[in-house]
Amino acid sequence: MNYAQTYPIGNYHDTRTATTTAIAPPIKRVCQLDAKAKGRKRSAERQTQISTDSNVANGFLKCMFLPKLKETKTLQACNKSVKTERDFFQSLSKLAEHYQIAPMQTQQYPYPYNMALAMSDMEEKLKQKVLDWEEIRLVQDNKKTYFVSEEHYNTGSTLFYIPVASLYRMLHNRKRKTTAHLLLSVCTYLYHIANVPYYRQEDSYLYWMYEMMNDWVEQDDYTDDTAVYLAEISQAEYIGNYMEQRIFNRINLTIFEQRIHGFKAKDDFDRACLAIAKEAFALYHTYPNENVFRNAKPNGEVSEEDMENIIGMEKYISFYADHKGWLTETLIESVNNEIQEYGQMEEPIILKQFDGRDITDNNLCFENRLFELLHRLSDILHAF
Repeated sequence: MNYAQTYPIGNYHDTRTATTTAIAPPIKRVCQLDAKAKGRKRSAERQTQISTDSNVANGFLKCMFLPKLKETKTLQACNKSVKTERDFFQSLSKLAEHYQIAPMQTQQYPYPYNMALAMSDMEEKLKQKVLDWEEIRLVQDNKKTYFVSEEHYNTGSTLFYIPVASLYRMLHNRKRKTTAHLLLSVCTYLYHIANVPYYRQEDSYLYWMYEMMNDWVEQDDYTDDTAVYLAEISQAEYIGNYMEQRIFNRINLTIFEQRIHGFKAKDDFDRACLAIAKEAFALYHTYPNENVFRNAKPNGEVSEEDMENIIGMEKYISFYADHKGWLTETLIESVNNEIQEYGQMEEPIILKQFDGRDITDNNLCFENRLFELLHRLSDILHAF
């Protein structure tokens, strides 16, 4: 069971709204060239005709049918000119070179069908080759036409909360103490390098949430359960402060490799923890300066007025107290209620603009490995 997925974020459903405002301020419009017809009404205007061989019946089963052009009117609005067509194929060539893809030759087809066909072909090849590829958009500003490619890691609307009380209990279990030291090094990596928030830090989102729940209990009428609730809150604070001191100690990083090499797994639980530690150590050495927020962007079009109506990644990635008890149930419910008020969320997104500028070689491999690590670590700690 993937415990990281037991806490879906609110009623949030991921949307995929194309945006260009965050990429290039002078953009005037987006030229839709997508040749896929799914979910769209048939255009009243006929598409450009492509003549066929006279021997149609005999060759029918061998024919490759070309995609329909569904956005003829929008294309024509992008200024039917030699410069537009030239910019399109120059940008497409740069995009193909960057992703090391051989583009389809479409010069034999008339404008604008040649562009729609080339874009449809490139989309299919990107989908098959590029991990986390989301879409390409054709953008036209005052000066040129060019492609923008989006790579997007979908977090699945999940709360990636890591319970430190489980690690606390493991450290105080003689049979699991050595195993706990392995995971302690993992958590130190996540704390210092990956920059995962910690709930006892006053600037963290969960610090405020725990404080709010404490205020609720203290201000509510006293009942038989009040003492139990206050005890859980007090324990969450104590364990959180204790474990932060242990996790904060960078000696856990210094001897991380030594702990891995000296560890002797006794059962499946130990072997799972060792595999997590090895992956965290590999991430630490491969990406020594990268953190989980490095590519955080809104996953849809956002105006300046709506920037506050976004779920920041710090709200769904964090260390927290425990995975069981009244306090946890109330916390998850409160987080979900709060997040339901938001319209969009931040996720790891890379936008690459093929307009003649240097193209970043950045990708989402780090995010893929890190979020998988968070899932596995959460599974282990929730099971203990």
